[in-house]
Amino acid sequence: MFEQHLVRRPGQQVHVELGRSIVAQSGTLVSRVLYVKRSQQTNFAILDAGMTELIRPALYGSYHQIQNVSSQGSKQLYDVVGPICESSDTFGREVAMPETRRGDLVVIRSAGAYGEVMASNYNLREKAEAVYVG
Repeated sequence: MFEQHLVRRPGQQVHVELGRSIVAQSGTLVSRVLYVKRSQQTNFAILDAGMTELIRPALYGSYHQIQNVSSQGSKQLYDVVGPICESSDTFGREVAMPETRRGDLVVIRSAGAYGEVMASNYNLREKAEAVYVG
């Protein structure tokens, strides 16, 4: 397509970024529940992953589907948050998940775009391991 419609100078190359719409769906952040904290109004599921592993929700307010893959049953609402001492370390608010317990695995979908490259060592946290399945 580019060859037909793009005028280039001799030796000029075209590079294309795959883009979030393609790459985002290829990644899932897998995390474990460290604690469940309950207050009168809110249940919190505190994960071992946080904004250091996936900053897009904290930075842009991006939506990511969140699922507890260790539990089944009737759903309750949880604020799914990370362990970083920042009020913005939040993956989702009022997320419907089955009763969630310490040790449950929670997955955050559509984390393939910019998740790993925007990860940081903030609060002296080591970067999460990336696993590629092909």
